[in-house]
Amino acid sequence: MSQFYDAIVIGGGVNGGSVAYQLAKRGKKVLVLEKDRIASKASGAAAGMIAAQAELQDDDPLFQLARKSRKRFASLAEELKDLSGVDIELINKGMYKVALTDQEVHEYKQIIDIQKRAGEHAEWVTGDEVRKQEANVSDDILGAMYIEHDGHVSAPQLSQAFIKSAAVLGVTIQEFVEVQSILFEGEQVVGVATNEGEYKAENIIVTAGAWSSSFLRQTELDLPVYPVKGECFSVRTHQPLLKSTIFSHGCYLVPKKGGRIIVGATVKPHTYNQQVSVEGVAGLLEKAKHLLPSIGEAEWDQTWAGIRPQTADGLPYLGEHPTYNGLFVATGHFRNGILLSPITGEIMADLIERKEPAIDVHPFRLDRLTATNV
Repeated sequence: MSQFYDAIVIGGGVNGGSVAYQLAKRGKKVLVLEKDRIASKASGAAAGMIAAQAELQDDDPLFQLARKSRKRFASLAEELKDLSGVDIELINKGMYKVALTDQEVHEYKQIIDIQKRAGEHAEWVTGDEVRKQEANVSDDILGAMYIEHDGHVSAPQLSQAFIKSAAVLGVTIQEFVEVQSILFEGEQVVGVATNEGEYKAENIIVTAGAWSSSFLRQTELDLPVYPVKGECFSVRTHQPLLKSTIFSHGCYLVPKKGGRIIVGATVKPHTYNQQVSVEGVAGLLEKAKHLLPSIGEAEWDQTWAGIRPQTADGLPYLGEHPTYNGLFVATGHFRNGILLSPITGEIMADLIERKEPAIDVHPFRLDRLTATNV
């Protein structure tokens, strides 16, 4: 016997959890289907950076989306903890985007000017000024873009907080349920077929990360979303080596509680293989030692990899299918899934309720790269 919902979310990562949570806040009956465990893919593997300014360089639609999403975290952290009891471990101690070459010095100073014109705060600090605040970093650092408002959270904790808060509000969470196909009547979504039977809903939201495009092939919409493996490792020390996140080209170091530092991440496109390679970790370790020489004396903790969804133009997909009513997609966030999760949930809930989102979502529409829109 089929079960009926207002909305079914395919994928139990951070963005699926955010969408479910926002819909539940608006009184919707929601089902989340996850083929594995909650946050078992990219959402659980991320370092949790809220790097709206460190990751992005131009004042473009993605930057605007990131800025708005970053502002949500302070209130969201309290809101989710009150509901779920889960602390997302929000830390706002700023971020240093460090320059190791004269070319990077020039480039980062230009980025600071762009971001200041956009109304954001960023400042250039010399290498000596960086080392005054972070005594353990390398003498090779020539200077840095200091970003006061970029911080980080625990990505697994944020993902769990969204899901558990959604459950408190009445959302049904089902793990180890694999969606096999989406069901339609004409051009209207009516549900999904799974390995556990059929579930009916007038709204289906695909938030399955790098696996999202497979659900849309039956609709003849080819979303150019592809997987990018990112390998990471972590170390531990008794005395913290860093206070703020150090972000550089090809490597970042994120200090977590308890003297733990997460180091990431490699970029290996077009693979779903989650094995961690010796080559990948060795390359990251050399880059990390160049930034923070004393990390070589730290205790090894663990390694892991996540599969992140990238798009052909670097922008996420946020919107409704151009042909099938009630079929929505939120994917392609690449390295910004954690950062963009608050605003993603709000946007998708607005679209499902046929409301105008607070930000222009036209640049993120599903058909922007099809032949008729090039």
